[in-house]
Amino acid sequence: MNPETTSTSRGQAKTCQNCRQSFVIEPEDFTFYEKIKVPPPTFCPECRLQRRLVWMKGLRLFNRKCDLCGEMKLSMYEPEAPYLVYCDRCWWSDGWDARDFGREYDPSRPFLEQFRELLRTTPLLGLSIDKTTSELSPYSNHTGQSKNCYLIYYSDASEDCAHGCYIDKCKNVYDCTPIMDCENCYDSGNCFKNYNCAYTFQARQNVDCKFLSYSGGCTNCFASTNLKNKSYVFLNEQLTKEEYQKKVGEIDLGSYKVYEYWKDKARDHWKKYPPRPAYDDFSVDCEGSSYIFESKNCKDSFEVVGAEDCRFLDLIASGNVKDTYDLTQFGANLDMVYDSCEIGKDARDIQFSFNSGLDLMDVRYSAFLTSTAHHFGCVSVRKSEYCILNKQYSKEEFDVLKKRIIKDMEENPYVSKEGHVYKYGEFFPPEFSPHAYNGTFANFFFPLSKEDVLKKGLRWLEPEEKEYKVTIVAKDLPDNIKDVEDSLLKDVIGCMKCKRGFRVIKKELEFLRSNCLPLPRNCPFCRIGEKIELWIKNRKLIDRVCDKCGVDFKTYCDKERAPHVLCKKCYLAEVV
Repeated sequence: MNPETTSTSRGQAKTCQNCRQSFVIEPEDFTFYEKIKVPPPTFCPECRLQRRLVWMKGLRLFNRKCDLCGEMKLSMYEPEAPYLVYCDRCWWSDGWDARDFGREYDPSRPFLEQFRELLRTTPLLGLSIDKTTSELSPYSNHTGQSKNCYLIYYSDASEDCAHGCYIDKCKNVYDCTPIMDCENCYDSGNCFKNYNCAYTFQARQNVDCKFLSYSGGCTNCFASTNLKNKSYVFLNEQLTKEEYQKKVGEIDLGSYKVYEYWKDKARDHWKKYPPRPAYDDFSVDCEGSSYIFESKNCKDSFEVVGAEDCRFLDLIASGNVKDTYDLTQFGANLDMVYDSCEIGKDARDIQFSFNSGLDLMDVRYSAFLTSTAHHFGCVSVRKSEYCILNKQYSKEEFDVLKKRIIKDMEENPYVSKEGHVYKYGEFFPPEFSPHAYNGTFANFFFPLSKEDVLKKGLRWLEPEEKEYKVTIVAKDLPDNIKDVEDSLLKDVIGCMKCKRGFRVIKKELEFLRSNCLPLPRNCPFCRIGEKIELWIKNRKLIDRVCDKCGVDFKTYCDKERAPHVLCKKCYLAEVV
């Protein structure tokens, strides 16, 4: 037995290669690893997540020339990044074939080194968007089937939305992260099927509500929390329709000062009530999970819909995912996926891969694949079978070489700058990522200093040197939306937080006017980042003690946001 491995009553305790902390591989985990024919991991779950998130591009986009057509296009890769990058129009075209960049496998060198070279010399997709999004929502990334959207990320099937991350099937939604099936909503997060709501969190199926949290099925409620199927509630006080309309009618949310006042007042008011301890509607046996819906036997998973027999999932909202471990972002109709990131629809038997999808089967150590089967160590290949390092083989040749590479990876593994050993069974090393660490979601979840990033052999992206000619600072903006003139659309506003210059777009101004909401004072990136940070807080489960029965339990609510908490049993008895 490995000296860093010990048996426990729960399973097998191992020491993580990276953080040197102990983690446990449970018996059912071993069953899964045996089923998909991989060795157990040598990194702990948190370090595996960090390793995947290094590949998940953040919010910053760049102008970069396409290496095929030569036109200046928007890209997720900075101009100086040492990669071959095609704009989305060229990448999706039939004018080139990724197999032309294929290479022979060299058994004298670690396989992952050869994959890294292939990644740097094969065309990468500049923006991860489909044709519809490219034509109608070009200022987006990792987004599909979206119309008239602006600066949205990791989103799908939305229309007339702006400034958000993880927006799914929404219309007229601004400054929201994450949000699903909502319309005409603003400045909100973790919402589902809301209509005409503002500053609403952890809320579902609400209509015409403002400053609402932990509530569902409500209409015309204001600055309240823990409501179910209620109407005309103001600061958790039940009013008549006339009383409610009079109170709300006296509040002018078009004023920035008034809007901010009610944000602060609502947050203080919410703290008086114990929040809902977990979100696991229609789910069974989902231990250690939150924001998980319609799922069964899924552990340690967050923001998941429709999964079964899975563990360590994040941001999987499309449903029908089975027998999958360590998957981050996207996914629909997936089966037997392991340690991968951004895997798309209709995929089976995928391991250690990134940003691939749409009809995949039997894929290992690959990136940017579409409609492929039986690929090992490939980049940007489409509609083909039996490729290794982008080179085409017969089925028989493929099977023989695949087995040899797996054996070679065991005997001649890649060793990182930090001394981590990457045998077959581990996701790509962080230094392989084409993105700078502080430009990825890893920096949101696991922030590191520049010194620490460089020490790990990763790239660091310096702030843009571009000078924004700010024409008006945030504090000088009109307080009330009613006083804003169309000429403001030409102004560059100085962000109140980061000082970056930003503009208000025409559709945004129309939305704010029609809903009587004030102009923002922070740039879109600060607004989105603020919501992402809150979402990450909600993802982490912490130990709390029920204020009623005294039982120990885990919840996403820390003491700062929720001084008073109840376990699920007491919450259902006392609140719902």
